[in-house]
Amino acid sequence: MTARAHVPTRHPASPPVAAFVRFVLCGGGVGLAASGALVLLGERIPLVLANAVITVVSTVIATELHSRVSFRSGHRGWRIHLQSGLTVAVSYAFTTGALFVLHTTQSAPSALVEQSVYLSASAVAGAGRFALLRAVVFTSPRTPSHAPAPAGPTVVIAA
Repeated sequence: MTARAHVPTRHPASPPVAAFVRFVLCGGGVGLAASGALVLLGERIPLVLANAVITVVSTVIATELHSRVSFRSGHRGWRIHLQSGLTVAVSYAFTTGALFVLHTTQSAPSALVEQSVYLSASAVAGAGRFALLRAVVFTSPRTPSHAPAPAGPTVVIAA
């Protein structure tokens, strides 16, 4: 009796533009939901604590969505959550740094200028996050160049 062995299929990487659109929609949707949750939770516990909880929960949710929807990756587990969390931390440092530079160059910037700097820095950080997630976190495993790819279906013969 013969049985076919399960050979994992490799899905080609999504075109970058389509993946980026899905990344923006998933991340934006989670961001909007997190904003609403922050308002609700912030009424019950201190805002700093509510922000920390919402940030962790929304990052975990966004990472799962990015894995499954944005990048259509089979990657799961704590490693991707840790790596994604690190990209969030870098993004936070970048946006905070941009606001710090603004406030060191202008003692009292208007709300419009402050939001423009923040949103611009967020856009740059988001594009950088997308690139890192696509290239490092959710990249497809590469087949070693010295190992030939299977030519066809694998057949296992059971004795």
